[in-house]
Amino acid sequence: MSEETQLSDSEELQERLVEVQTLLARHKLVEDLAHRQEGPRHDIVESIVHRQHLNELQHLLAPMHPADIACVLEALPTDERLIVWDLVKAEYDGDILLEVSDAVRESLIESMAPNELVAAAETLDADELADLAPDLPQGVIDDVFRGLSVEEREHLRAAMSYSEDSVGSIMDFDMVTVREDITLEVVLRYLRRFEELPDHTDQLFVVDRDEHLKGVLPLNILLVNEVDVEVGSLMQTDFVELEPDDEAEDAAKAFERYDLVSAPVVDADGKLIGRVTVNDVVDYIREEAEQEQLAHAGLKEEEDIFASVWDSVKNRWAWLAVNLVTAFLASRVIGAFEGSIEKLVALAALMPIVAGIGGNSGNQTITMIVRAIAMGQVQPDAMRRLLRKELGVASINGVIWGGLLGVVAWWLYGSYQLGIVMTAATTLNLLLAASAGVGIPLLRQRFGGDPAMGGSVLITALTDSGGFFIFLGLATLFLM
Repeated sequence: MSEETQLSDSEELQERLVEVQTLLARHKLVEDLAHRQEGPRHDIVESIVHRQHLNELQHLLAPMHPADIACVLEALPTDERLIVWDLVKAEYDGDILLEVSDAVRESLIESMAPNELVAAAETLDADELADLAPDLPQGVIDDVFRGLSVEEREHLRAAMSYSEDSVGSIMDFDMVTVREDITLEVVLRYLRRFEELPDHTDQLFVVDRDEHLKGVLPLNILLVNEVDVEVGSLMQTDFVELEPDDEAEDAAKAFERYDLVSAPVVDADGKLIGRVTVNDVVDYIREEAEQEQLAHAGLKEEEDIFASVWDSVKNRWAWLAVNLVTAFLASRVIGAFEGSIEKLVALAALMPIVAGIGGNSGNQTITMIVRAIAMGQVQPDAMRRLLRKELGVASINGVIWGGLLGVVAWWLYGSYQLGIVMTAATTLNLLLAASAGVGIPLLRQRFGGDPAMGGSVLITALTDSGGFFIFLGLATLFLM
């Protein structure tokens, strides 16, 4: 892929996307005009026009990096996406399928014939193929598997055997190993036999004859020392090593903490079986962040923005149903105080403020707690301490902002009692929001759920219903 052009920034990528969209629009326009023309040479003219614009589009796409092509595909409607997909160089199909989102990948795979899928999969390494395998038809996997060498089959089996959130699921098998009893001169001669080193090779792994990991030899140490020195005298024995069953999240924290570029992965017997590189870790962190954002909004999975209406409905319905139930409960709370609202119309104008400020505060709290959980800073047994702290913050905010709202209510409606109720209701709803913001994610974590799932929906439901009940209840008690 040395001929690929990597676009330097998002602006350049957007410019390229606009060029693609312009060519597609021009192609569609001219094709529509050609269809309307009649005559003896109509088919010839239409064929020439068709090839002309598609050739321009193919010429534009040819030098682009697979990751940039993936971004272009994700930004196109389904029909235009398939036109572009058909023009991509066949040898890049596998790399592009790895780069696109899960939802878009599904639509591309559905458009490909089995022999095209096999050809695309055969261009990938075992660890990459393991990432793609769950989306491929079983027949395609069987054909690809038969075409692999014995070593590649073992690597593929190993990669597919680990859970999605483990180190084993993100490790690769492409690495350079050396022995400790050879000189740097031998190592350098060995490295020159490679056409290119594996990506992100910052160190060589020193192993014995049984593949047990003995140490690492950073490339900077290799390059600055005399060639007659043995590897064993220069290798580092104090290094970060991972096991395939370790949490990928823990590996990501280690890479961040120690500024790692790569790290070895060893089995229970200390044998080197693979490595994790910084690009794998970055991909994992990005995917986790995207999933957390989706979960926080109550979405089941990443969604193709150009997916069919029905697909989008299936992805969104569950938490919308929850929201509908909670909204109904909030309406019932308001209904229970209809008499109070009829007597003092100001309550109808003020109660959304109480609910709104509570929802905002609760979302701030739950965002901070979910982030802390993701970074490993919070355990379920920390609930009491965190709850005490957040209740303190809510109390201060309630006195300050609730007091300000109370003064405004007094000024607008000429009732200091209404101002006191407004202050008290705001403070109590902020305390409810703080309790929910701490409790919801930590309880979900304690019982094995996703701490971020539906957090904003639940917080909004609690602060709406709770805020209405608190405000209208206090108003009924002290103003009626």
